Amino acid sequence: MNLSIYFTGMMMGLSLIVAIGAQNAFVLRQGLRNEHVFAVCLACAVSDALLIVLGVTSLHKIATIAPWLDPVMRYGGAAFLIWFGGRSLLSALRSSGALTVGEGTPSSFGRTMATCLALTWLNPHVYLDTVVFLGTISTRFPGSEASFAAGAVTGSFLFFFSLGFGATRLRPIFSSPASWRVLETAIAAVMWLIAYQLLRGL
Repeated sequence: MNLSIYFTGMMMGLSLIVAIGAQNAFVLRQGLRNEHVFAVCLACAVSDALLIVLGVTSLHKIATIAPWLDPVMRYGGAAFLIWFGGRSLLSALRSSGALTVGEGTPSSFGRTMATCLALTWLNPHVYLDTVVFLGTISTRFPGSEASFAAGAVTGSFLFFFSLGFGATRLRPIFSSPASWRVLETAIAAVMWLIAYQLLRGL
């Protein structure tokens, strides 16, 4: 295994997955409520792993057959990241809310898992991040795609389990709208940095 590419995959995966969205907010909320945390984290991480492997294996084969697809996908990925960063920055400027936790009655295991899987598999951004974006980047490491994929999968497992089981420490922080604005601003900066690096490689 190429450790340098492995850590590149891990950092790329973490940079994308850390963006606050419906799935991550749900994992955080479940962690704060201490409801089915392990199952939720495992479902999200395994789902990401399957999509990452799909992207790394399928996009490489497609790029071999259609070499023109690589720059097209990279330009498209950069455009998506620029847009996503802009959306995060706009959210930081306009948002005045905080993550609400501890409300309502406990959810059943079945309902919790159904919601978790829906937020994962019905979210188009998940496919863009894992299958398209990470799959496209993996083509830059011919012969070492497995190392890149392993790193991205590791990053996914680390993130979800850290978010779910570390949520209790985050509760005082995310009760403040200002904390969300700071995080969204940081997310925008990360997305734009990745877009710049992606375009620079073209």
